[in-house]
Amino acid sequence: MPRRKTSIKCARADRKKHIRNLKVKHPLKKAIKKLQSLLTEKNIVEAKTLLTQIFSQLDKAAKKQIIHPNTANRKKSRLTKQLAKIS
Repeated sequence: MPRRKTSIKCARADRKKHIRNLKVKHPLKKAIKKLQSLLTEKNIVEAKTLLTQIFSQLDKAAKKQIIHPNTANRKKSRLTKQLAKIS
């Protein structure tokens, strides 16, 4: 447990940031898992529509600095390659 006032404030701010980040990361991870299940089922039409939504979520997360911009670009690239491989 922190003792100094600044450490207590910092811990409180870290908790708030952590919750805020999770609210963005969890739906993103669920969407990616759903996309991968659609790719295994070879449901290309739904996968393409979901991919555009995932791109939007990744860009927003990178803009808010929740994930690194290069990480967002890497994930977009890999998901696009997976979709292209199937179709």
